[in-house]
Amino acid sequence: MPHGRTDAVRLTAPDRDTLAVSGVLTFATAARAWAEGQRVLAAGAQTRLDLGGVTRADSAGLACVLALAAYARHAGRHLVIVRWPEGLRALAAVCDVAQLLDAPAAAPAA
Repeated sequence: MPHGRTDAVRLTAPDRDTLAVSGVLTFATAARAWAEGQRVLAAGAQTRLDLGGVTRADSAGLACVLALAAYARHAGRHLVIVRWPEGLRALAAVCDVAQLLDAPAAAPAA
């Protein structure tokens, strides 16, 4: 990855319960984020998806979050999504999927 690249996404597991996403979660990065997130969720026991480090997201990013939540649910876990970026929360509300992700449109970012 070139130095200074602004379209990167990173997934980390800062603790046993958390999968953290940082960077840009868009069409350019969503497929890689999904693949990496699926790998981390399959190998771990995360119950929390922390979006606090997401600097920009679009509908593909939202689809990635939905897919990660569905993947965890299929594995028998409920993935609580925390620290929603305001733009992603608004997109979830507009797309009428906020209730699928425990993201009430009026809830403040945690």
